[in-house]
This record gives sequence, structure tokens and C-alpha cells, in this order.
Amino acid sequence: MTPPMPLVDPFARPISYLRVSVTDRCDFRCTYCMSEHMQFLPKRDLLTLEELDRLCSAFVGLGVRKLRVTGGEPLVRRNIMQFFRAMSRHLGQDGGPGLDELTLTTNGSQLARFADELAECGVRRVNVSLDTLDVARFAEITRWGRLPQVLEGIAAARAAGMRVKINTVALKGFNEDELFPLLDWCAREGHDLTFIEVMPMGEMGEEQRLDQYWPLTELRRRLDERLTLTPLTERTGGPARYVRIEETGQKIGFITPLSHNFCESCNRVRLTCTGELFMCLGQEDRADLRAPLRDSPDDALVRQAIRDAIARKPKGHDFDYSRRQVSGQVSRHMSHTGG
Repeated sequence: MTPPMPLVDPFARPISYLRVSVTDRCDFRCTYCMSEHMQFLPKRDLLTLEELDRLCSAFVGLGVRKLRVTGGEPLVRRNIMQFFRAMSRHLGQDGGPGLDELTLTTNGSQLARFADELAECGVRRVNVSLDTLDVARFAEITRWGRLPQVLEGIAAARAAGMRVKINTVALKGFNEDELFPLLDWCAREGHDLTFIEVMPMGEMGEEQRLDQYWPLTELRRRLDERLTLTPLTERTGGPARYVRIEETGQKIGFITPLSHNFCESCNRVRLTCTGELFMCLGQEDRADLRAPLRDSPDDALVRQAIRDAIARKPKGHDFDYSRRQVSGQVSRHMSHTGG
């Protein structure tokens, strides 16, 4: 049987990475991500776990090699391990269509419950969002979160054999003074660390975004003053650029959608829990995959809809804070598109 043609966008970028949001719900209310009193989608609007399986499997059949499960908080979705078990069948398909990696991004609150099951499903790496190691600050930034619960989850993931990467959003006036304590903690615990610029998504107000924005060029300058940074050519299929800290050997990543965008090597698309496919995080264009999914029992319409969507993938986003206004702002919340 002839394998299907791989997914390639109009700028000759192979699309091999799918991020799928399984829910827009979360048990935290991080101030840069969503409002405290969010109106979440009715459950009837969400794809079933079986429909998510069909869609993701269609992408795998078209050449996707990496699947990241996101939210909201993916581990709060009921019976979510059913989906991970379904996706695990695509791992280890040497010589044919299949996944090289199944992973997730989580706030860590439910990791202690699910770490062993995730490892059994073939999850070898997990990204945990963690912006501070201070208990009071953590409660402030997450509104509803508890730091000890997250640290317990991280420890459980490590005990289950998974590598943990910490994702830290750089927030001006909030966690600037924790730059080096976070580095030291990650070095002691054996975690990689990636810093992320806050992105203008969701109806949070322009002034709040501008006040929060801490460009990673400034953060990196502070690191350079104290440490020796060696740029790495390694890429993990995501947007981060990496350096090695020679003094500790640890790997640090920088995700810079504003100060230096990563669009030229973009190999990913995002699928929402309602079946919308966003070809670019920073653009509003989307494709409806739910309708062809439900109208095509053999997935023929789904595969064509996916190809048609990839043919519309733009060259890049246009996030911009440089003019003291939030240019290129996207109205949807990050929890809708998937982190």
C-alpha cells in the first residue's frame, strides 16, 4: 500500500507536530491565561474521546510524528487515560506511520494521580507550567492553585521515570527576582527549564499585557552577566531555542514569540477540543474538522479537510508589543486553543 503524501505547508515546512487540546477547562485560573470567572464550553460542544482518537489518528496517518496533549488542564478531563491508552498504540511503529513521541503539557496538579498510568502509556516527557517557587506568589498567579500539590506531582512524574521540563512564563515585576533561584532548583532536581514570553491572547486588557511583558532578550542578558551560555543546535520539534549553561551543564530554552519569533521553522498545528484546527497560534484563521469527521465514517473527508487546512497555513504571526500597544492580539483564550 502506497503511504499517503506527507503534510507540507505552502512554505515547504513539513507538518509533523500536532498539539491537541482535550478540554478548555482548568483547575487553575492563571492571571495571564484566563479570567477568574471563566465561561467554559458546554460539554455537549466538546469532541468525544473517541472522536479525538479518530482525528489524531488521521493526523498520524498523514505523517504527524509528535503528539502533545494540552488544555486547559488535560488531566481534569473525565476518563482522559482512555485517550492516552488509545494514542499509545501509535508509538513504536518503526518503518511506517506512527508517533515518535506522546507527551503532554500540564499544570502538575493531577500528576500525582496519573503519573504511573501516563508512563505505562509511553509518555516519557512531560512539560509542567511553573512560574514561581514561592507559595504565596503561586497562589496569587494561579488564583486557585497550591504549590505543594504541584511539587508532589512533579516528584511523582520523576518517580515514574518521566523527564520533567519546567515552563516558566517571564512576568515583569512578578518573577524577575526568581530567575536564578529557579535555575538553581531545576539544576538540583534535574529538570530542563524553558522561559516563555507572555503572549497577547485572551481579553485580559492591553495595559495588563504591557505591564506583564518581560522580553527574554533582557532575561538572557542577566544570565550572560553571571553564567556562560553556549547556544545549542538541538530542536525538539517545538519553538524553543536552547543554550547549555557551562557551569551546571543544564539546558535552558527560550520561547520568544515577540522579541524574536520562531515562525520560519514552524512544524505544528493546534487542534481544539471542539474540532477546530488553528494553523497558527497567532492568527484567527481556523478550519472546522468536526463536520467532516461526523460526515465521513471512513475518514476520507477528514483527511481532505486536514490537507486543505494545511494549504492555508500562514508564514507567521504578527504579535507585537513594540509600539506600547498590543498589536496582533488574539481574542480567544489560550485555554481554548491549547497551550
